[in-house]
Amino acid sequence: MRIEASRTLPVDREVGFDYITDPKNWPHFWPDLVDIPGLGRLSWQEPGDTMRLRMRLAGRAIDLDMTLEELRRPALVRYRTAQQGMPDTAHERYFEPAATGFEYRLVVSFMPRSGLAGLFDRTLLRYATARALRRTLDNLVRQLPAPALRA
Repeated sequence: MRIEASRTLPVDREVGFDYITDPKNWPHFWPDLVDIPGLGRLSWQEPGDTMRLRMRLAGRAIDLDMTLEELRRPALVRYRTAQQGMPDTAHERYFEPAATGFEYRLVVSFMPRSGLAGLFDRTLLRYATARALRRTLDNLVRQLPAPALRA
């Protein structure tokens, strides 16, 4: 299953990339992020770097483990997430030049599980993921440093 969302953001691509890939900024735009334990000691720059995020899901806190696979400034970030009781998920973030800033495209892919869990994955999880992507883009429109376009 592949879910995508994109939006053109009116800031310089490099500025947007640096803001979005800095974990210190994630609480400002990442929906339902509660905490990043150990943030000051962690790195998110090289393949293999990991983060554990505490998220709010259905009214309760859950942990989400992330592993960075690729970070190619200023164009691409790929990482994987694992969360107990959910399918492992691949994430891609594309930063593509646009006439008025950059197009930020978010892609989330996962293999639905079998049985009733798969029904959940293909319906509620798909809906919740698409909603989270839209909310992320909405939050970024409000939070990105303004105006940072090169002349």
